Amino acid sequence: MRAFIIVFSVILFFSCKEEKIQSVTMQDDVSFLASDSLNGRQTGTEGELAAAAYIEKRLKAIGLQPKGVAASYTQTFSFKPSSNPHEQAEYTNETLEGMITGTNVIGYLDNNAEHTVVIGAHYDHLGTGGEGSLYREEGDAIHNGADDNASGVAIMLQLAERLRQLPAPKNNYLFIAFSGEEMGLLGSNYFVKNPTVDAKKINYMINLDMVGRLNEEKTLAAYGVGTSPIFKQTLFANNTFDLNIAENDSGIGPSDHTSFYLADIPVLFFFTGQHSDYHKPTDDTEKLNFDGMETITSYIESIVKDLDGAGKLAFRKTKNESEEVPAFKVALGVVPDYLFTGEGMRIDGISEDKPAQKAGLQKGDVVIKLGDKETKDMMSYMKALATFEEGQTIEVTVNRSGEIITFEVTF
Repeated sequence: MRAFIIVFSVILFFSCKEEKIQSVTMQDDVSFLASDSLNGRQTGTEGELAAAAYIEKRLKAIGLQPKGVAASYTQTFSFKPSSNPHEQAEYTNETLEGMITGTNVIGYLDNNAEHTVVIGAHYDHLGTGGEGSLYREEGDAIHNGADDNASGVAIMLQLAERLRQLPAPKNNYLFIAFSGEEMGLLGSNYFVKNPTVDAKKINYMINLDMVGRLNEEKTLAAYGVGTSPIFKQTLFANNTFDLNIAENDSGIGPSDHTSFYLADIPVLFFFTGQHSDYHKPTDDTEKLNFDGMETITSYIESIVKDLDGAGKLAFRKTKNESEEVPAFKVALGVVPDYLFTGEGMRIDGISEDKPAQKAGLQKGDVVIKLGDKETKDMMSYMKALATFEEGQTIEVTVNRSGEIITFEVTF
């Protein structure tokens, strides 16, 4: 009954706004998707189905064609979650105890073109917690996931509205709201294996995940830059928005673009960085930077328009940096700033009662040396950290607002 009430509210919302679809803002989209009434949008739940119904109504109102299964806007997939966190869930057509059904929502802008561009964002989240939650207090709490990833869905819908107005487009555009991302990229993986368009005609894929918190430095991470030779020059040629682009070549990462990259499709993944509310109940609508989201939307729109006349993009394999990450025997107890583009490893957070906090390191410190090993970037930091043993004491050198300070840290 609760799901029916939620879906009915969605339908009523759109019946009132159908003639004024352009007035539906990104804040409207996030506010609905990240509301308590959806109970955290966990895959297969009533809340996720209500979110799917909302997204479907939005795609329909924008004027996109259904491109799911059997002339619908949806593509469902069933799976039984793995009890082993190191093993991926397996899809199944059987009726099994504990089986979950996820729902991808898919809209199509058919321009009668030879190739299709996929623009996607996952819409599922953690429900009231579970294994992926970083919430450490007693009891369950709704994880609304405003940044993760109502923000990505909102930008995707905004791009659908804008690309609908393209004059003489040379690509088709497929918009997909993925389910099951938090459980292991399940929705995107299923789509790639069961595409509703000709997979050989997919030109490239853009993935939007956690794009709601553009910081004061206006740093936007762009991953997958190396997956097509044209990407880098296109990204920087269209940066008329004073963005600080933190580029990364790799097509592999913890989000849905990975599924497409592994199918030899060029990918771009946009991300505004982790924060203290990540995978916690405090990831709420009021904490998003909607002006920043508008900037990001305009930037991506500019990139897509530029690439529209580029023909079929060449695909290029990239180095999988995740395979190079060394094994650690110790931990400093910090959260790295993945958006930092300067020299060193900037600290974005400090864990309680860990070596870094005990030694006096602070958020914002830039680690430039561990022991006698220079740390010019994230990878050199990780390689240096992997050489130390538990109980060992070293000197950690940081740049703190221009002052070089050395701390004694014991692991």
